[in-house]
Amino acid sequence: MKAVANQFTLPTPDGNARRLVTGWLALGLAALVIPGLFAILIVLSRTPFFQDLIPWKDFFKTALVIHVDLTVLVWFIAFAGVFWSYNNSPRGLRIGWAALWLAAIGTLVIVVAPFTGESRPLMNNYVPVLQNTTFFAGLIVFGFGFLLLILRSCFTAFDTDNRSSGETSLRFGLFVAVIASLFALGALVLSWLGIDDGFEGLAYYDRLFWGSGHIIQFSHTQLVLVAWLWLASVSGNRLRISPRVALFLFILGLQPVLASPVIYLAFDVSSGEHLFWFIQLMKFGGAIAAVPIGLAVLLSIIEQPRPEPGSEIERNALIYSVLLFGIGGGIGFLISGSNVTVPAHYHGSIVGITIAFMGITYHLLPRLGFARVEGRLARWQPGIYGIGQILHVAGLAWSGGYDVARKSTEASRSFEQVAGMGLMGFGGLVSIVGGIIFLLLVFRAMHRGHAPAALAVSDESAAQRR
Repeated sequence: MKAVANQFTLPTPDGNARRLVTGWLALGLAALVIPGLFAILIVLSRTPFFQDLIPWKDFFKTALVIHVDLTVLVWFIAFAGVFWSYNNSPRGLRIGWAALWLAAIGTLVIVVAPFTGESRPLMNNYVPVLQNTTFFAGLIVFGFGFLLLILRSCFTAFDTDNRSSGETSLRFGLFVAVIASLFALGALVLSWLGIDDGFEGLAYYDRLFWGSGHIIQFSHTQLVLVAWLWLASVSGNRLRISPRVALFLFILGLQPVLASPVIYLAFDVSSGEHLFWFIQLMKFGGAIAAVPIGLAVLLSIIEQPRPEPGSEIERNALIYSVLLFGIGGGIGFLISGSNVTVPAHYHGSIVGITIAFMGITYHLLPRLGFARVEGRLARWQPGIYGIGQILHVAGLAWSGGYDVARKSTEASRSFEQVAGMGLMGFGGLVSIVGGIIFLLLVFRAMHRGHAPAALAVSDESAAQRR
């Protein structure tokens, strides 16, 4: 197959769409900053005098619930808003802004929920919760914002006249992610209606979010594949995959989502079979599109080890994203029982997606009218964050091999177990530094104000210059 350069890109939208994209990006960045403030509160909660000011019990778990919900749920959905709003469509702008405001208000309510009464945190899968009325109110408001975002994206996905077949493929990949998200919300409603009355607490919320939590992963996967193709193209890679093949792979990637209603029809939501078959659906269905597109991107990196001048940051983000996503997916096939191999799996996959979104953020900033992120520290940032997370995941996987239970508080562990957990902690600290650098670089670029008009160029004109 003939390799084609710069084929998978999207043009810069008009001013209205750019402002909406910037709003979703700001929400996503806030979702990364606020957990850092909760980390400070965690430290203060262990400090004499200050610990007496903490108004609730189980503060560590409460802060962890907020951390997970913001860094995974809000950050990922906000960045879906960035992708889906990056569309030069004049239709439904009021709905788009309403979706953003609802999501932002819901996020704010979730953040203040711990300060409004007893939290009673539950570390259930996918969307851990605080058993607090304010928290649930914020989650519902955020959910309605997500629903409006999905509905607008369904009706405006193909409004823009595509100028290339690669652009058509990317827009279709984004549309597939929209459909997967719509199915996820539908699954949430079906689970809520179908759970047996006898379930409560952790068991109840595990089953409530189980189906939708698995389905939404297919939306995140489609978005990261779009990001990989986009980042590879702006890096000057010659991808040995045609837009038509990529479109076909996006269609294949949707098939597990379309099959998910069968699980609801065949098995009761409260049954073990329901839980089991969603695990199998994600375990084997997630690789359908990710493996061939990931291999095509890796081959393009190997064939052209040097990126186009000015695209080194995007290229580094692409490399570490593919690497971590692949590591996380591979570990998923090694899971046996409930130990720290499980978080090793989802940390690798989640961080692989996050680094791709970081790379897209760097690329979009000048196209949204902000300054370009440049410099040696910016080129190092994906590596610092990525290597830290690789060490973190390796430590978790190593400990999992020695059967360290998830959320364990055991005092007696073997040397191998302690070494694995130590490696995990060191890698986590390195990745935190990388995350802070990312936020500082992005906020500095945004603070420096609007970029010169020459920088806010469309991707296709940049491709022509190359």
